[in-house]
Amino acid sequence: MASKASSEVPRSRSGHEPPARIPALKGLGTSWYERGSRYWLRRVLTAVVFLSVMAFCCFVALALYDGFRGVLPSAVRTVWDWAQVAVSCAALVWGWLVQRRAHRGQLLNPPTPSEFSSAKRDEARRSTGLAMLGRALVLLAAPVLPALAAFGVGWTVAMLTVREYPSEVGARRWLEKHPSGV
Repeated sequence: MASKASSEVPRSRSGHEPPARIPALKGLGTSWYERGSRYWLRRVLTAVVFLSVMAFCCFVALALYDGFRGVLPSAVRTVWDWAQVAVSCAALVWGWLVQRRAHRGQLLNPPTPSEFSSAKRDEARRSTGLAMLGRALVLLAAPVLPALAAFGVGWTVAMLTVREYPSEVGARRWLEKHPSGV
């Protein structure tokens, strides 16, 4: 995890005034700098939105899975359901671990504000094509959708429960090197 010092508000050499320009981070604006009530409100709203989306995804996954399991013989259905429970529990933990390891790796080399913005732009460009591909693949994955949804829940909860994001650490380090904000 990040050191406690990375969460502290950087001070200029002369005293307590903030830098001239605090870089805005996607999803957090400039509230990450002081981590006040606006910051925590944005973090809570982000969590509510992400968890609502995950709840909808889990509903869709279970509905599609129910359609798949309806065509199975009853003896196979029971075994398949218990296998799904076991695999989903493992996938939940695996999703958590994958996200936490990635977060730890990103904290070792956090992005600068410009690198973060560029990565978010690239991610947004790719997301349309991936969404279209995902719609076709979700029908093929119906037999294992509960496990995929559990992985997503574990990953999302791990992402939402970190103390600070790598983009914040990178922005703080950038501010230390560029106190004037230029």
